Amino acid sequence: MQYTSNMAPRGEEDNTSNAFRDVEMATTSTTTTATGTEEIPHMSSNIGDSHPGLSPRRRDRLHPPSSSSDKQQQQHDAHSHLMHPEFKQRDNHHHDHNNNNFVLKNPSKVVQVISVQSKAVTACALYSFCSVAMVLTNKSLASNYNDKAPTDLNILLVVFQAIAAILCVQLSKQMNWVDYPKLTWEVVRMWIPVNLFFCAMLFTGMASLQHNSVPMVTIFKNITNIMVAFGDFFFFNALVETLVIASFAVTLGGAIAAAWNDITSTWTGLFWMAANCCSTAGYVLYMKFATKHVKLSKFGMVYVNNILCVVFLLPAAALRGEVQAFLSTKALHTLDYAGMNSVAGFMGFFLNFAALNCVSATGPTTYAVVGSLNKVPVAFLGYFMFDSAITPQTWFFICVSLCGGFLYSYAKIRQTKHSTQSGSSK
Repeated sequence: MQYTSNMAPRGEEDNTSNAFRDVEMATTSTTTTATGTEEIPHMSSNIGDSHPGLSPRRRDRLHPPSSSSDKQQQQHDAHSHLMHPEFKQRDNHHHDHNNNNFVLKNPSKVVQVISVQSKAVTACALYSFCSVAMVLTNKSLASNYNDKAPTDLNILLVVFQAIAAILCVQLSKQMNWVDYPKLTWEVVRMWIPVNLFFCAMLFTGMASLQHNSVPMVTIFKNITNIMVAFGDFFFFNALVETLVIASFAVTLGGAIAAAWNDITSTWTGLFWMAANCCSTAGYVLYMKFATKHVKLSKFGMVYVNNILCVVFLLPAAALRGEVQAFLSTKALHTLDYAGMNSVAGFMGFFLNFAALNCVSATGPTTYAVVGSLNKVPVAFLGYFMFDSAITPQTWFFICVSLCGGFLYSYAKIRQTKHSTQSGSSK
């Protein structure tokens, strides 16, 4: 077939006819008309415009107008394509054709979750290290100097360490290493409950040790972790998974089994233990609230916490006779004793920061669990450093505590993995 136009010269007629034949042979499609089925070229609309020799009738044959039913069918096909699972998968992920793998559509959320997880692990490790070091330092002070004083100096030691921590914070501020605003009454008012709970925890802990055996105290410490977990769920809407509850049950069951032959207590001892559980849980939970709502840096919180600690505990130490016992005991007025308390205060400065950072980065439940698991390295290091005996019951409790800790860690890892997958799909 040869197409000519009266509007074009003879040379242009041949070129137009040849171009049309080439395209007509290259692509054809089938369409249904009123007279039957015929093959017509399927060409771009630009072809007719680029060749002015084509008549409007021929353009209509090249591009027949779509009917309403054809448009509805095209919309239905497009909707079905969008709803196809494979299309959804491509929508959530970007396919890398060069490497033949899928790349996450929004990797920034995954990076953010991984960053939070690494911060939590670092905060727990720092808190555990400082806590263990602090316990060993206090144990060294107690074993070397308690027999030289007429009474124990437990509260006064806390006061000494708080004063040393205050000096460390102030020195860091003077050297421009850290910065925090001046102490205001509003900050003190919001932070006072932290120190009240801490003082209550300290006094009820000492009273419970006087009326209960150590294994009995260990059992109630594990009950405290369960109270903290439910308080975390109730006050802060934290997710408490079934595996977390199972880890608490394993640890508590191990403590009960290890102390089965030494479970002795009185009503007075049970009262002090219950008070210690409530004050410890209140201390941990309110510390979480304070770190979220008090507008201070962590070092500012350390400063306020130790200032209030001295204000509350120094009168208590005086009432218990510890201040008088210290002043009257010349054997304690040595550089060695002052140096040991300075080291303890330096460790207390880092412990305060690590505890606040751990609660802020992880939550009250993880903070309480890490504090309970710290007894395991303390038992091993106490055995090597102070010749502390490890009984079979202690070995059993250590093994069960490790199992509970691993179960809790697995639950948190699984929860973080789920958060990562949720973040990558958004």
